[in-house]
Amino acid sequence: MFPKNAWYVACSSDEVTDAPLGRTICNERLVIYRDGSGSAVALEDFCPHRGAPLSLGRVVDGKLVCGYHGLEMGCDGKTVAMPGQRVRGFPPIRKFPLIERYGFVWIWPGQASEADASKLHHLEWAESPDWAYGGGLYHIQCDYRLMIDNLMDLTHETYVHASSIGQKEIDETPTQTRVEGDEVITSRFMEKVSAPPFWRMALRGNGLADDVPVDRWQICRFTPPSHVMIEVGVAHAGKGGYEADPAHKVSSIVVDFITPETDTSIWYFWGMARNFKPGDAELTATIREGQGKIFGEDLEMLERQQRNLLAHPSRSLLKLNIDAGGVQSRRVIERLIAQEEPASVAAAGA
Repeated sequence: MFPKNAWYVACSSDEVTDAPLGRTICNERLVIYRDGSGSAVALEDFCPHRGAPLSLGRVVDGKLVCGYHGLEMGCDGKTVAMPGQRVRGFPPIRKFPLIERYGFVWIWPGQASEADASKLHHLEWAESPDWAYGGGLYHIQCDYRLMIDNLMDLTHETYVHASSIGQKEIDETPTQTRVEGDEVITSRFMEKVSAPPFWRMALRGNGLADDVPVDRWQICRFTPPSHVMIEVGVAHAGKGGYEADPAHKVSSIVVDFITPETDTSIWYFWGMARNFKPGDAELTATIREGQGKIFGEDLEMLERQQRNLLAHPSRSLLKLNIDAGGVQSRRVIERLIAQEEPASVAAAGA
């Protein structure tokens, strides 16, 4: 269903506090907490004593204490102590590879021996003072691939987001899709159109006129296991479009980290990174509020789509040229899943 030998966003850094956080990633139940040094740790959410969720416990002096009978766990997954009991011989529970970077906690749910920090995507916007970021988290009851389909085909904006970022020219302008290794890129460029409400707000926020024709672009980039970064923006028409001088445009990166929870639910970490007026906290809050409403409009559509698909599992769905980005992204995912399967399983399915 999903590649496991990959880095997924499990939570934001500020979600990991002095209390354990329970979260399911790729059908793996985890507990995330901070040890005595303040470092984030991810263990299997399973007490080896009676199987209670360790996420219902507490952290004391950097040790994870089970909320059922007080068993103490070390950050290596080994039992440390328990009141009145000898427990150091208990088998350890699973520890998951973890990286805390860019304001997020990343988990590797697959084989720990395969975990490679160099495979974590570099996010330039998260390290540069020239960029500002604002985002949030939605818990959505849908297959993670449905969200990838949604983000790699922005034709739906005309209908789902009619009052914010949608416009008829999206339907009328063809897209181009290409595959570069494991990356899938779908792009659309519109010329001499009216800026929709969200982009008029962004133009005003950057001190630009919002009542003149603009050139608009959408460049969707899928990278495995399930991340989609979308370069979006508008520039005053005739000033160079995507290549326009910053003085004539507003541009951003829509950030989408789609983390499978189960086969039919996801943790959706959404946001927008921008490179204009990065120090304007009020503008960041305004854009975040607007983006949150836009992503919220997707939520109901995707959840109801998932219900329909579960109710009619044998129905074949139509594929059109606008679906090329999603189709190619799924092919990349399928290839990576196949590479993780044992040779015997792959041979049996051939």
